[in-house]
Amino acid sequence: MKIFADLHIHSKYSRATSREMDLEHLSEGAKTKGLNVLGTGDFTHPLWLKELKSKLTFEDDVYEYNGVKFIPTTEISLMYNQDKKMRKIHHLILAPDFEVVDQINDWLKTKGRLDYDGRPIFGMTSPELVENIMSISKDIEIIPAHAWTPWFGIFGSMSGFDSVEECFLDQSKHIHALETGLSSDPAMNWRLSSLDKYTLISNSDSHSPWPWRIGREANVFDLKKITYKKILRSVRTKKNLLYTIEVDPAYGKYHVDGHRACKVSMKPKEAMKNKNICPVCGRPLTIGVLHRVEELADRPEGFVPKGAVPFKSLIPLSEIISSIYGLGLYTQTVKKRYYQFIEKFGTEFSVLLDVEKERLAKVDDAVADVIISIREGKAKIKPGYDGVYGKLILEKKRVSKKRKESSLNKFL
Repeated sequence: MKIFADLHIHSKYSRATSREMDLEHLSEGAKTKGLNVLGTGDFTHPLWLKELKSKLTFEDDVYEYNGVKFIPTTEISLMYNQDKKMRKIHHLILAPDFEVVDQINDWLKTKGRLDYDGRPIFGMTSPELVENIMSISKDIEIIPAHAWTPWFGIFGSMSGFDSVEECFLDQSKHIHALETGLSSDPAMNWRLSSLDKYTLISNSDSHSPWPWRIGREANVFDLKKITYKKILRSVRTKKNLLYTIEVDPAYGKYHVDGHRACKVSMKPKEAMKNKNICPVCGRPLTIGVLHRVEELADRPEGFVPKGAVPFKSLIPLSEIISSIYGLGLYTQTVKKRYYQFIEKFGTEFSVLLDVEKERLAKVDDAVADVIISIREGKAKIKPGYDGVYGKLILEKKRVSKKRKESSLNKFL
């Protein structure tokens, strides 16, 4: 059966996160989205770990709360110098159980504090982290998080490396997967032949429990039973990983080059012509993911390597509704329309992936049109840059003002 999993989120103990990032809201949000499995996030934080231990039940090699399976996960931020350059790399860690988690935390405590943030920062190198963590248990998995993000990705333009081997040195043997991040998708990663051996996974890195954030990127496994070992095996080998769910990479905050302060964005070729300098203020542009891929790629666009896991590009339902009607994501009108779809079709993934256009149109024909255009790869996105999210561009003929008003009033 299809198992939808989002393995990278945060808790209420991480900076800039919702106070509702607790098990109660996360489990409800997961069921609304259609997720079967969530990472716990932040197992390094003592208060969050205490809550996890008190509320999660463990049975058949996996934790559970309110009908949703949970896998112990955390994100570690490393800042260190290597080859005369400051490196800032984030790593996602998966652990099989709390016994192993306690051992990980005991070692991390010798390197710094864990109680100030759900995503702690350490000065150790990536090879040191991997060598010591993997000595605790062979069932731990360490995955470079949002691999292409400019400041904190393994391949990031500001502080990253040019290869997995350059980052992890002799510990590269323990790296099996990479997280694509919102600003890249598998097709972009396929342009690097050196990445063929790695499983490309996708997660939300969510700071909010609501379904328009969790599961915006996810992994879909074919498993008869959900266990940690089965998911770990898929992450390491690609077996039983059916596909990943990706936000269109142009929608991510760092897809193209730009300078947010000057509202300047441009594609790599244009940025190169400008010597990567902002034409307004003369300061360096933030080099985006697309530019960085172009620098490292040894294959043309459109190349699909043998054994590649497919993917599907989606945009969260609430953001579609918000874009169509020009209303804020958190407005009651958008929420009401969102839940009309959920009440009718069960989960957001069902709405975005499976339900026929005719049935969707009975709830909202304007939304139905856009969902189908996204499924067919026809959606147009104004690319994100320098921390600014991309924006869905709607065809005027597809969603006229009169039609928007008619469709909105139909159910409100």
